[in-house]
Amino acid sequence: MASVPAGHGAVPRPSPAPSSNGPQRSRSPAALLMRQLFRRRLVVLSFLIMAAILAVALLAPWITPFNPMKMDILGRLKAPSAAHWFGTDEYGRDVLSRVMLGARLSLLVGLLVVVVATLMGTLLGLAAGYIRPLDGVLMRLTDALMAFPDILLAIAFMAALGPSLYNVVLALGIVYTPRVARVVRAACLVVREMPFIEAATALGASTPRIVFLHILPNLISPILVQATFIFAYAILTEAALSFLGVGVPPTTPTWGNMIAGAQQYFQQADWLILFPGCAIVLTVLSLQIVGDGLRDALDPRLQKAK
Repeated sequence: MASVPAGHGAVPRPSPAPSSNGPQRSRSPAALLMRQLFRRRLVVLSFLIMAAILAVALLAPWITPFNPMKMDILGRLKAPSAAHWFGTDEYGRDVLSRVMLGARLSLLVGLLVVVVATLMGTLLGLAAGYIRPLDGVLMRLTDALMAFPDILLAIAFMAALGPSLYNVVLALGIVYTPRVARVVRAACLVVREMPFIEAATALGASTPRIVFLHILPNLISPILVQATFIFAYAILTEAALSFLGVGVPPTTPTWGNMIAGAQQYFQQADWLILFPGCAIVLTVLSLQIVGDGLRDALDPRLQKAK
């Protein structure tokens, strides 16, 4: 049967109308994560505060209004003014400049502690979660370390190692390693029983290949969330150690050392404790809020609930 031309009675099929929004592009996982993370205004504000503190820490040697180490005995214990926004300390040094330089060292300590604790905790957690004979021994060791309060255990390590910047990093790294190890072990126990791990084992993949190429990439989310909390804990604990005189040497300008040196002047110069204390509170609180937002954004159960 001959086909009928379109102009002689045949009704042509209408072509689909172009979408007014243009072609739909699939969003990358990173873009979806950032959208979920910045959905809450408080998380956005905390992220901006942390970005500002980090910028000040990186640029501190070039943007401080005064030399943080220069003493001026005639200008000691000056109240906040137009010349010295945060006042001066007992040696006449500008408090604002020292707070800005202290951010550099305090954040450096927190970052190094995160690196040490994450590396050690991840290795221990993977070994305990995948190699079953090691599980009981390693977890009892972490239980023994976690039985002590963080600050007391850190003081004990510092008493054995001596006060220095690197000893503080090592001591706090050991203190917070069990936290990471616990999280990694729990996640590893779940991933270990998944079908793709059984398939890799059946194909004869070696243990290091299974652990580091198949299991570890699936643990990045809980490790990343735990790292943000350890960052906050490390900054707070370092300040406490410096305040007690067993942390970073007093000559090093950190927020904890600034508060420790201002104890005897608190009655006449409360700004010496107020400003470094506010810096610690803002940093730790912002890190905690960002960590909470990151946990919510990475948790699939919370996404399904929403």
